[in-house]
Amino acid sequence: MSIIENRKAFHDFFIEERHEAGIILEGWEVKAIRAGRSNIKEAYVIVRDEELFLFGMHISPLPSASTHVHADPVRTRKLLMHKKEISRLIGKVERAGYTLVPLNLHFLKGRIKLEIGLAKGKKQHDKREDEKKKDWDREKQRLMREKA
Repeated sequence: MSIIENRKAFHDFFIEERHEAGIILEGWEVKAIRAGRSNIKEAYVIVRDEELFLFGMHISPLPSASTHVHADPVRTRKLLMHKKEISRLIGKVERAGYTLVPLNLHFLKGRIKLEIGLAKGKKQHDKREDEKKKDWDREKQRLMREKA
């Protein structure tokens, strides 16, 4: 069950591979995510010391959050994956033009997971080409409906 989807990532990047990672969260963050108060549009994943970290994910604290806990909405969060998967991703990211982007935040067996994608950036002409293709597909669907 998807909580948040990063549609902007599909517009800005060619997604070549998808991987699922656990994410280390605090209690107030889990409650806020369940309430739908999070955003991953500006987020990105970096590799530091053979570990993956998520930067820029914004989680707005609930108004009923505890007063003794200082809520930092954009703190850096560590991602959890197997060592083999991380080392394979590091090898691919070090090649020119590849990056790791968060694609979607979802529940899996009661836990919150993050789907990250190995992506290559799109140029402006690629984005325009995709837009033309989507428009043509929409037009084709409209024509088929009118014919039927």
